[in-house]
Amino acid sequence: MDALRSLGRVIVAFWILSHLSLLAYSSFLQDLQILNAERRIDLSSHIVKVFLTLKVENTGASPVSEVLLAFPPTQVDHIASLKAALTVGKKKKKSYVPLEVNPTDLPDAPNQTKYFSISLLNPLNAGETATFEVLYILTHSLEPFPAEINQAESQLVYFRDSAIILSPYYIKQQTTFIRTPSTKVESFTRVESTNRAGTEIKYGPYKDRPAYSYSPVIVHFENNKPFAVVEELVREVEISHWGNLQITEHYKLSHAGARHKGVFSRVEYQSRPSSGGISSFKHLLARLPPRVHSVFYRDEIGNISSSHLRVDYLKSDLEIEPRYPLFGGWKATFVIGYGLPLEDFLFESPDGRRYLNFTFGCPLAETVVDKLIIKVVLPEGSKDPSAVVPFSVKQHLETKYSYLDVAGRTVVVLEKENVVPEHNSPFQVYYSFNPIFMLAEPLIPHLDSSR
Repeated sequence: MDALRSLGRVIVAFWILSHLSLLAYSSFLQDLQILNAERRIDLSSHIVKVFLTLKVENTGASPVSEVLLAFPPTQVDHIASLKAALTVGKKKKKSYVPLEVNPTDLPDAPNQTKYFSISLLNPLNAGETATFEVLYILTHSLEPFPAEINQAESQLVYFRDSAIILSPYYIKQQTTFIRTPSTKVESFTRVESTNRAGTEIKYGPYKDRPAYSYSPVIVHFENNKPFAVVEELVREVEISHWGNLQITEHYKLSHAGARHKGVFSRVEYQSRPSSGGISSFKHLLARLPPRVHSVFYRDEIGNISSSHLRVDYLKSDLEIEPRYPLFGGWKATFVIGYGLPLEDFLFESPDGRRYLNFTFGCPLAETVVDKLIIKVVLPEGSKDPSAVVPFSVKQHLETKYSYLDVAGRTVVVLEKENVVPEHNSPFQVYYSFNPIFMLAEPLIPHLDSSR
């Protein structure tokens, strides 16, 4: 009997806490309103970029320390990157302060709405306003329609969103702009206050919209930009304390646009390049670090000679050309390798540890990577490795054996899915190393010959 009473008290306490939490969230949402919202959606590439400006006011009596962004469940899985900043100053003196953004849950979210929380550095007091700049990147959000096209046809795609910005807050005034790659727009949803001029479709301004307002729209337009998607990229970064950094990158590339149907005619492709394969792509640009050397580009058959390297003191541009043009649904696998001077990337920290400072992401321009694996191979004898990456990644350690290794080399493995150019940021791998191990490999051949 006592056990039943205790269980009843726990259930009542849980019910009270959950309802208090719900009331607290409801009060928190009612304390904020958006005075003005402007959203600009850039569809000029297969990677969708959305720029959102929010002017927020605290209409409640208590300070607020976070601002919520809302997304429909069908869209949140396509968000590759989301950044937010607080705007400080005006006009020429304007500056931006980066803010932390994290996914969060809200009790009883309507229509399975998903949320991200912007954490403020200083609470927004009652009656105060603040302006935020938000950038989020969407991948695999353009749906080819028709799903199959022949060699001479242009590629048409659908983009789906809302004319009204989805938000958990009341929005006093808002406007949405959608920019297409060209003026070739097959159709677009017309709702109240819709205008089109050139490559821009404007929805709004709309006034006094309650929280969670939504007005679905579809834009059907031509987009022949390269839909280059790397299904998997494995980048191996091997550190040699003898002065070299060796990079080897294994690519599984695909064209993620409308699938090619019919027979491919190379004669038509070469004689009419503007119309005989307008939705295909043949050239790719890899942006490599400066002072690159010993570059190679090959596939399963062997070396591919159709590449051009331009090097200066700021960067190195490698233009590569697969053996055949890529149409929708086609794939290609290849390897790029190059060396770099170790002194440009390996440093010593104040605590005596060494660290590699390298760039995360994919060197290919305007490319989505479905799965990226970076393997940093440390010199034999390295201890206590740790990685510092500016966003969440999966991490684990492996061991690699190469020529003359005794105990094997520690490999720091970093994995991330849905990678876009905005992820091309520096990361660091720290480790401890005793210089005595540098003498191990040169001595091994002498020890073997003396036996």
